[in-house]
Amino acid sequence: MVGAMIAEARSYLWEHGRILEQRRFDYLFGDGPAEAVIAAVLAYRNTDGGFGHALEPDGRGPLSQPLHTYTAMLRLDEVGDHTQMAAAADYLQSVASADGGVSVGVAAAASHPHAPWWSTSGEPDLLATALTVSIFLKVGLLDHPWVSAATAYCWTALDAMQDTHPYEAIAAARFLDYVPDRERAVPASERLGALVRAKRLVDLSDSSDSAPTKAAGYSAGETHRPHDFAPRPDCLARTWFSTMELDASLAHLASEQTADGGWPFSWPAWTPVNIHDWGGVVTMDALMVLRAYGIRT
Repeated sequence: MVGAMIAEARSYLWEHGRILEQRRFDYLFGDGPAEAVIAAVLAYRNTDGGFGHALEPDGRGPLSQPLHTYTAMLRLDEVGDHTQMAAAADYLQSVASADGGVSVGVAAAASHPHAPWWSTSGEPDLLATALTVSIFLKVGLLDHPWVSAATAYCWTALDAMQDTHPYEAIAAARFLDYVPDRERAVPASERLGALVRAKRLVDLSDSSDSAPTKAAGYSAGETHRPHDFAPRPDCLARTWFSTMELDASLAHLASEQTADGGWPFSWPAWTPVNIHDWGGVVTMDALMVLRAYGIRT
């Protein structure tokens, strides 16, 4: 029997979602074929091995960009397809800095529509590099020269970290989940979690009186809860939070499903199409987090 939460989400996705999120839903919550998900992802692929075409909705335009390419690999991994990984790593190497770092976007994308916060400077940073390389580490593509260089870049940045912000911390947490050096990853995650809590970057308002700090450049209400840092019970960031804090976070997430069956997002929709482009993405994210923690959907 399909639960009410899933049934309502299906209705939302069929009314508002992109084909990719519809195909993912069919595969992950129904009996849809993996091939349909793969075909939907490959529609965003370019001949350089990277991905573009607003796969990540804040970067519009056709050009391959690192964050689109990460998203493509993430979606293909959901269905167990890793055939594009090597070519994608080659693309990322072609746009990386000498030390392996990548940026969210590429400088050439400045001429195409993009969110104000979508960087087209081409300057590498930990957020983009840690997030992007994490999926390659997860699937074990460890001998590619870009993956090796990007891993070293992330370790250097983490070792020097004195401050951070939620999106960067989440990206670093995903890197630490999959980097092979577990003896180094576990204490690094503990330090990162302590920094996140010390800087009050996590919204614990449902389980304590600790209001989060508004990070520089974030919009009003754009906060991150424990499940954002720890989307699965087996990730390292789960240890950053008590059971009470995580249970409150998951209860809040479940309660956020709106009357149309989707989930809201807290950052501005800078173009009208993003209301539902992002809506489908965050709706799938919410369902996957709730499933991971065994919450009835």
